[in-house]
Amino acid sequence: MKQLLIFKPLLYLLALVVFASCTKENIEEASATSQITVSLKSSNHSVGKMYVDIQDVQIRINENAHDSDVWMSLNTINQGAFNISDLNENTPLLLVDNFNVEGHYVYEIRLVLGYNNFVDINSVLHSLDIENTTPSNLVEMQLNSKALYDVVIDVDLEKSLTFNHEESKMVLSPKLYTSIRQIKY
Repeated sequence: MKQLLIFKPLLYLLALVVFASCTKENIEEASATSQITVSLKSSNHSVGKMYVDIQDVQIRINENAHDSDVWMSLNTINQGAFNISDLNENTPLLLVDNFNVEGHYVYEIRLVLGYNNFVDINSVLHSLDIENTTPSNLVEMQLNSKALYDVVIDVDLEKSLTFNHEESKMVLSPKLYTSIRQIKY
């Protein structure tokens, strides 16, 4: 029983040391993050059903685009081939849900696409050759800490799809428009 009385103050001391090790800087760093939600929608739906293979959403946080650590992945939750023709203002596809990111200056946002892209024209599937597997948009804005941002990427389907007559193939070169709203501060 006496041994328990000796260990009790040691446990209190250990608990005090653990709690005291959380410095004000650590607490401030945790609260200095922003949250980003990214959705995808499409416009100009006269093309037919277009399926796009989405692999990732990334932001460029470094001014020099050639640095190795320039792009940050935003932890895309919906990956794979999606019929983006069905996506509109009322039914966007959620790609990133409240991802925490430090208050960086963001230069650019991009979609990383896979190679499983096709279009359905008159019930016939046509494979799409990709001109650019990482279409992007300039953003150029400072993310404020403790803020929530809603990013909507709009793909213009008509401008994104072309036909290469020389090679007789459909080419996908996504034309993106990005809107960013700061929802909470």
